Amino acid sequence: MSAVAKSTETDVAEADAQQALTDGFHLVIDALKLNDINTIYGVPGIPITDFGRMAQAEGMRVISFRHEQNAGNAAAIAGYLTQKPGICLTVSAPGFLNGLTALAHATTNCWPMIQISGSSEREIVDLQQGDYEEMDQLAIAKPLCKAAYRILHAEDIGIGIARAIRAAVSGRPGGVYLDLPAKLFGQVMDAAAGAKSLVKVIDPAPKQLPAPDAVARALEVIKGAKKPLIILGKGASYAQADDEIRALVENSGIPYLPMSMAKGLLPDTHPQSAGAARSLVLKEADVVVMIGARLNWLLSHGKGKQWGSEPKKFVQIDIEPREMDSNVEIAAPLVGDIGSCVSALLGGMGGNWQAPPASWTDMIREKVEANVAKMAPRLMNNNSPMDFHGALGALKTIIKERPDAILVNEGANTLDFARSIIDMYKPRKRLDVGTWGVMGVGMGTAIAAAIETGQPVLAVEGDSAFGFSGMEVETICRYNLPVCIIVFNNNGIYRGTDVNPTGGADAATTVFVKNARYDKMMEAFGGVGVYATTPDELRRAVNEAMDSGKPTLINAEIDEKAGTESGRIGNLNPQSVVAKK
Repeated sequence: MSAVAKSTETDVAEADAQQALTDGFHLVIDALKLNDINTIYGVPGIPITDFGRMAQAEGMRVISFRHEQNAGNAAAIAGYLTQKPGICLTVSAPGFLNGLTALAHATTNCWPMIQISGSSEREIVDLQQGDYEEMDQLAIAKPLCKAAYRILHAEDIGIGIARAIRAAVSGRPGGVYLDLPAKLFGQVMDAAAGAKSLVKVIDPAPKQLPAPDAVARALEVIKGAKKPLIILGKGASYAQADDEIRALVENSGIPYLPMSMAKGLLPDTHPQSAGAARSLVLKEADVVVMIGARLNWLLSHGKGKQWGSEPKKFVQIDIEPREMDSNVEIAAPLVGDIGSCVSALLGGMGGNWQAPPASWTDMIREKVEANVAKMAPRLMNNNSPMDFHGALGALKTIIKERPDAILVNEGANTLDFARSIIDMYKPRKRLDVGTWGVMGVGMGTAIAAAIETGQPVLAVEGDSAFGFSGMEVETICRYNLPVCIIVFNNNGIYRGTDVNPTGGADAATTVFVKNARYDKMMEAFGGVGVYATTPDELRRAVNEAMDSGKPTLINAEIDEKAGTESGRIGNLNPQSVVAKK
């Protein structure tokens, strides 16, 4: 045999040997794809740069951001929208830390997310010998998420990712941290054995049925109500039990109050909606049915003057039993998944449920109509510079005409006013800061909303809120996403009118550069920038952007005197008694 032939045979043998092997890179990719996870949000760098490249080569969609926190916020909202864990991929140490805010945000909001971070080698970290970006990431992550795991051996990748997926979506969903040391990616094993080690998670979020006696107790409490109220939280929206929830509301005849991200489960214009009479119904209701909502700070912990002076009974549906009695006594706890609990209540109601007294529903309807009529003229002004009401009045009409569009909203006054002014018509179309009230979720949320739904996105941002993630406009342009950003620019945090009390040259702590042109920032990356000074100009610009699908940023000039300190939660800002003397 010639030397050439021998060489050829050797090459073929070596190629066959290579084909029979796999490694940590490919096992992680294969494990994710096996579980129908096909999108990764992250920032490339050591030690996960090649992993991102390989994932893209294997057909996964890998969206690269400018900052890990924004990638994490994208993964968090992807989990909310899809009921599958959104994946955030970060580098070690500083990048890992950048992602943790979003991971904690996902956990607090009960959204499934997995943060996968590369890390330094264990033997060096444990002896604190000073490795590149050395940090015990697992220990740091544990208090901030629902579960945290580290995988050290390639043969454990399949089971490790399966555990992370199940932990993220089962029971009360939340964030999971998965630590992958650099050496893991390069570990090699037999390809057939590697394939067998992968795990397809079976029934990752099994239904949890409520106890029959708990259902009967809840129905008795509701039946005894004279002024019942249903409160829908974002957990009800996440559950995707839309038909069952609507049937419960309509069959019972009970007025409902949607929390911010539950708006649209039923249209805000529904005759049973009490959204425009919030203060009245919270004070007057005698029985309150909580569906996927918690009695946290957003509802004044279920007590205080917001809830009036008369005693109330609470029925609460939650998959987490420890949520019950967290702030006030729950008269009828219903522990289980929302779909099963609502279906059980519907079954127990039968076909002839007694509607609430007309005196209660008529009082609410009159209050809603009066408040809507009172607000209407303020929403129709065409002032220049704009106030919040005129600007949001224009957007209210646009969302009504485009009910499939996703509304992303953050800020102080921008969030508070938009939440009450803009009606939603379909579920999971309003995305905002959620339970934590975190500032800076806007661009990450907008990007994931466009990626996951394929729908146009309208991101309504305060100028302060936009500053936290504004560089991601380059990401929006790079991926040519149908995102229209509106920056409500009033020259500062809350307002642009503060002055330095010393009279010095430094700007006041809450004031930004006057008349900044955020629209030019978008133009720098090839997007469309628009400067709007009136509601009419704003309306035209938004409609053009939504029709075109082009990345657009509209710099909406808002009167710097408009707005209030801390929006509608100014009571949470402590005031100095000494300063008032």
